[in-house]
Amino acid sequence: GERNIAEIDQVMQVYFRARDALEPVSRLVLLERLREGSVTLLDVRPPEEFAQGHLPGALNVTLDHLDAMLDSLAARSPIVAYCRGPYCVLSFEAVARLRACGIEAMRLEEGYPEWKAAGFPVKI
Repeated sequence: GERNIAEIDQVMQVYFRARDALEPVSRLVLLERLREGSVTLLDVRPPEEFAQGHLPGALNVTLDHLDAMLDSLAARSPIVAYCRGPYCVLSFEAVARLRACGIEAMRLEEGYPEWKAAGFPVKI
């Protein structure tokens, strides 16, 4: 749809791409940073989805609970958030909230389904 309909590309430009002024983190960069222990990984999907599978070492913090976790997350900076994929707004929202509070945060360029489909390690 994105290739065939100009309106979809316009929505992508306005909503998704404009929301993330910094480049997202690639899978390979995230793997390297996880091995170094230099990031905290947040899965912002609902607990039911997290329980069905997630990236190793991820903390499940939904948007509803993010504000209550700000103090502890600030001590763990920088943060990489992910959700269902490149069109899921959950990680965009989480990163925007974290940045608004002065916490260094980025989003994974894709989500759990793409990570798993690429053969990267998952925790079930």
